[in-house]
Amino acid sequence: MSSLAVQTYVPAAKAKPKKAIQGEKLRGYDKVARIPIKVIPTIEAKKKPDWIRVKLSSPAEVARIKAKLREQKLYTVCEEAACPNLAQCFSDGTATFMIMGDICTRRCPFCDVGHGRPNELDKDEPRHTAETILGLELKYAVITSVDRDDLKDGGAMHFVEVLNESRALSPNCLIEILVPDFRGRMDIALDLLAETAPDVFNHNIETVPRLYKAFRPGSDYQHSLDLLKIYKERRPDIATKCGFMVGLGETEEEIYTLLDDLKAHDVDMITVGQYLQPSKNHAPVDRYVHPDEFERYMEYGKKIGFFNIWAGPMVRSSYFADRQFYGEDCPAPIRSQKALIAEGKLGC
Repeated sequence: MSSLAVQTYVPAAKAKPKKAIQGEKLRGYDKVARIPIKVIPTIEAKKKPDWIRVKLSSPAEVARIKAKLREQKLYTVCEEAACPNLAQCFSDGTATFMIMGDICTRRCPFCDVGHGRPNELDKDEPRHTAETILGLELKYAVITSVDRDDLKDGGAMHFVEVLNESRALSPNCLIEILVPDFRGRMDIALDLLAETAPDVFNHNIETVPRLYKAFRPGSDYQHSLDLLKIYKERRPDIATKCGFMVGLGETEEEIYTLLDDLKAHDVDMITVGQYLQPSKNHAPVDRYVHPDEFERYMEYGKKIGFFNIWAGPMVRSSYFADRQFYGEDCPAPIRSQKALIAEGKLGC
């Protein structure tokens, strides 16, 4: 079972959570206080095992990319969601752009992106994104967004504008979009994104259906599956991709069932990574999944016929996304020693 407790926790100093004010980000307790299953703040976090490691990278290159992003008033999900791979990806010259602002209309307790009432869309953001892709000389760009339940199309037209502007300036750059669920707006959103298509259509399902109420309030498991399948039906020429986390309280058997569901809904590429708690006010880690278990997920995914599946403690949805698109194996540093020895890629 999930380690989230079904009870209300109200710190003495914060009897009432703050109300959302347009343009103001709610984080921590103020973000998650109103979700159905309450998060009890962590007193003492589980010790990370030795396989949870982050590669150190060039601070100068990280600073350069951050400066370029701030110059164009852009956000990255790498920064806003506190991705542990930020330094490595930035130093390799890649980033996942987060459009439509840095305030999400959902309150998912695993995510570090702020919640609240978003500002109006920035009409210059598509051009600024395109200019940054050009300036960084990217060959593969990932574009994601916050949830924008306040918009009639969920922000789909904004994705289209980013795609058009980016391709005008960088016609040889491949573009992957990591979209929200467009719940209540799926038809209009998919109409727009089928007409102006990315090179990869990605949507994260995040966890198994039993844990949705706790971890994805406002979302629906079957809706996310349908979004992926319907898009593939409309654009069979476009690769579809989906990611989820482990370590939230799911069982191994539930993960195999989830993989079966994704295959049945015509998903091409899969990413599976370890959930890491952003702060004591976020959902706690239920367990740290051993690398050998990730290997079993990859073996099963290959067996049932995914084009590519990456699974490992530090895998994230856009981690080396270009390499996965081209069919490369999951990077060796995040594979288990046992599996690498078996494949002859590491000495005993």
